[in-house]
Amino acid sequence: MTHLWVRAEQRPNEERVGLTPDGAAALIAAGLRVTVEESSVRAIPLGGYRDAGCEIAPENSWPDAPRDAIIFGLKELPEDGTPLPHRHIMFGHAFKGQHSGRRLLERFKAGGGTLYDLEYLVDETGRRVAAFGYWAGYAGAAVTLKAWAAQQQGGICGPVGVYASKDALNAALAAELDATGAPRPRAIVIGALGRVGTGAADLCTAMGVEVTKWDMAETASGGPFPELLAHDIFLNCIFARPGTPVFVPREALSAPRALTAIGDVACDPDSDYNPVPVYDRATSWDAPVLRVAEDPVLDVMAIDNLPSMLPVESSQDYAAQLLPSLLTLTDLDAGVWGRARATFLDHLEG
Repeated sequence: MTHLWVRAEQRPNEERVGLTPDGAAALIAAGLRVTVEESSVRAIPLGGYRDAGCEIAPENSWPDAPRDAIIFGLKELPEDGTPLPHRHIMFGHAFKGQHSGRRLLERFKAGGGTLYDLEYLVDETGRRVAAFGYWAGYAGAAVTLKAWAAQQQGGICGPVGVYASKDALNAALAAELDATGAPRPRAIVIGALGRVGTGAADLCTAMGVEVTKWDMAETASGGPFPELLAHDIFLNCIFARPGTPVFVPREALSAPRALTAIGDVACDPDSDYNPVPVYDRATSWDAPVLRVAEDPVLDVMAIDNLPSMLPVESSQDYAAQLLPSLLTLTDLDAGVWGRARATFLDHLEG
């Protein structure tokens, strides 16, 4: 019997989960065995999983799970160097040359396990079967608006945290914007036709912020793009890849501009193709923005786990997208799982 073991997340500020109780019930009905670890932080309560028929295991007990169990989590494992003998489903961040990723692959090689990287679960056309993009865009736009609001009061954006719901986030952010006494800013979203850009634009609309929506057609010229500097806020929702234009070059820091806040939701400062090369490192929940210019100010928001701010909605959305693939776990050699394993093996020997 295929055994899926849902582990507790161990990364700070991570309350999401990739399987809901309803999804667990569907897996059990399909003949899978499902174990869910207790968790002190998971946004979805354990009782729902128990009621669905899941077995319950102690928090962080996955290293002692049966060897044939498939360990399912979202974010990184603790970097303790231990060999990994299990099959793991997670975001490994191991296939793009990252130093931590190489170390992770060495742990799999030492233990004989396999990584089924969630980023590389793709259909026959190469399209990802599940992604957190919408809520990354939604939360990223919210934090960028918080940065703009702080600027209006002569400050810089303070720490951010988890919200119980989208409605709670919207209410808190609207109050912050109203407290500035200023008219709402103007924003431009690049990548507006994608899931990330749609989330960013939806948040802006909910806050009464006028949004200019650009996608590939509007950026096909390759730049420069003076229109970006005429907006108060720029939200980049396009992931860096070869051929991506530079949207905000370094010389923009000293150019006349209305632009004072950038939300780089794609958050890829280490890439050679970074379309927003005015900053050099990701930001954090404790320090959400990096101030890269003073006169006028320009703050960059580049948090790399934005959907974690809305763990309930983002978990429900992602889990619904992923469930059809989880239902095929009984045949790991075919479909999305076979393709993911092939990708892992290619990089394991690379």
